[in-house]
Amino acid sequence: MTNVVTTARTRTFSWQDPQIGARVAMEMAGLDYLRAILAGTLPKPPVMDALDVRIESVEPGEVVFTMTPAEFHYNPIGSVHGGVYSALLDSAAGCAVHSLLPAGTGYTSQDLSVRFLGAMRVDTGPVRCTGTVRHLGRRTALAEASLTTQAGKLLATATSGCLIIAGP
Repeated sequence: MTNVVTTARTRTFSWQDPQIGARVAMEMAGLDYLRAILAGTLPKPPVMDALDVRIESVEPGEVVFTMTPAEFHYNPIGSVHGGVYSALLDSAAGCAVHSLLPAGTGYTSQDLSVRFLGAMRVDTGPVRCTGTVRHLGRRTALAEASLTTQAGKLLATATSGCLIIAGP
C-alpha cells in the first residue's frame, strides 16, 4: 500500500433547542407545525442541521425536502451513505403523514423499505425528496417517498408504514 496524504476537513454547525418545537408539536395541527418550521418561526429538528437538509414545501399529504450532497455525507467508497438516503426518505414520508394529523396526534415510523437506484455524489448537485401519503387510517398510515436529481433521475424510493399516536 502506498502512503496516502490526507488533508483534514472540518465542519461546524449549530442548532436550536429541539424541546422548543417538541413542546408545541402536540398543540398544533401537523400542517401548521411543519409550515411554522418552514417559515422559521419554530426551530428545525437538529438532524436537519446535521445533514444540511431544508424543507422546500409543505402541503396536505405532501412534503418536499432538499439537500446538496457534500463530502461529509460520504461512505468509505466515495458516495453518499445509504443512511443519508434513508434519513431523507423517512423524513419526507413521515412528515407527509404528519401534515394530515390534527392537533394532539403524533406518529412514529413502524417500518421503512428503501430501494437504492443510483449513486449520489458531490457532483450530483441538489436533490429533492418528496413524501406523499397513500393511506391515512385511524391507527396507521402508509406513505411513499422518492429521491430525485434536479434533472429528474430517480435515485431511491421508499415505502413507510407509520403508527398514528393519539395524544392523552
